[in-house]
Amino acid sequence: MASRRFRGNKMAMVGLFFVLLMILTAIAAPLVSKHVTGHTPNAQNLRLKFSGFNENGFLLGSDNLGRDTATRLVYGARVSLAVAGMAMFFAITIGAVVGVVAGYYGGIVDTLLMRYVDMMLSIPTLFILLLVASMFTLSPVALALVIAFVSWVTLSRLIRGEVISVKERDYIDAARVVGVGDRRIMWRHILPNVLPVVIVWASLTVPALILVEASLSYLGLGVQPPTASWGNMLSQAQLSYTQSILVVFLPGLTIYLTVFAINLVGNGLRDALDPRLTD
Repeated sequence: MASRRFRGNKMAMVGLFFVLLMILTAIAAPLVSKHVTGHTPNAQNLRLKFSGFNENGFLLGSDNLGRDTATRLVYGARVSLAVAGMAMFFAITIGAVVGVVAGYYGGIVDTLLMRYVDMMLSIPTLFILLLVASMFTLSPVALALVIAFVSWVTLSRLIRGEVISVKERDYIDAARVVGVGDRRIMWRHILPNVLPVVIVWASLTVPALILVEASLSYLGLGVQPPTASWGNMLSQAQLSYTQSILVVFLPGLTIYLTVFAINLVGNGLRDALDPRLTD
């Protein structure tokens, strides 16, 4: 039923098509570079800088160093989507462990873990990100870990609430009676029942993670040049946008469309998994 409701949501399907297209294009970046754009992401030609659409062999123009914008957008998608994807994976892993353990055991375990979560929520996320990013040079994986470190807390609270509800059901009591251990109950019987919450949270959080990576890279604290990411493409373009608006417009449009598409998918998943939330 849930899959049928999702497939019946036309806007969600459009968003899913765009997201899958972006992912496949990012994965196939070397092939796109070789057979479609004909350029590598860091090849420079100052004589051909600020070329326009389909001008001088540049499909979407070139930047202030004569680098092909289309190629850099494709390779930038690899970095930006990979950082957001890894951050989501790390955040789900931490949030699921903390939320399930706190909700299942309750008592002092729940109190200690939730007070730590409250402490994390009280610290401005942007402050932590800027502090860590300014102190260390972060690789994409390290950047994903930092973003995940400030992203898992809300998920852990959501999962905890679901676990508290699920653990009181009859089949959980039956599992305890027949001698099933706590660990098996948590990961085999409880966790699958909170997956809808995780799926919806992930689909609605990924856009924010993409924007966080783009913001840090824009400020020069994320992915560092010459590696292309959508954020540092915007950062480099701010000095030359008066000479070619394309160098700002195209990365910004790509970020906007990707975030918008993922939000469509997230809204579709939310409505499919819990029809009561449909507007």
